[in-house]
Amino acid sequence: MSRREREARIHELLNQVQQQRLDLSAARRDWLDGTAHYDRGWLTFLSLRRYLAIGSSALAIWSIRSPNRILRWAKRGFGLWSTWRMIKSTLEPR
Repeated sequence: MSRREREARIHELLNQVQQQRLDLSAARRDWLDGTAHYDRGWLTFLSLRRYLAIGSSALAIWSIRSPNRILRWAKRGFGLWSTWRMIKSTLEPR
């Protein structure tokens, strides 16, 4: 292999590496755009973690003192959630 062929091969490989870097950069951008919604949700959850711990502790104490009330509100919440899902599925265009 001559020096000129070797330099041409090196140049070809460097061009290939540069193109792969550009492809990876574009794929990274697409990935970050696609997962941005989940990232925001996760960061929101992490910022609320302290308040959720306090609220769950208070709810645990309250549920020991009045378990029937918790069950009643849980049934209402489940009913509202089910109603919302039914309305949402009905109104979604197919």
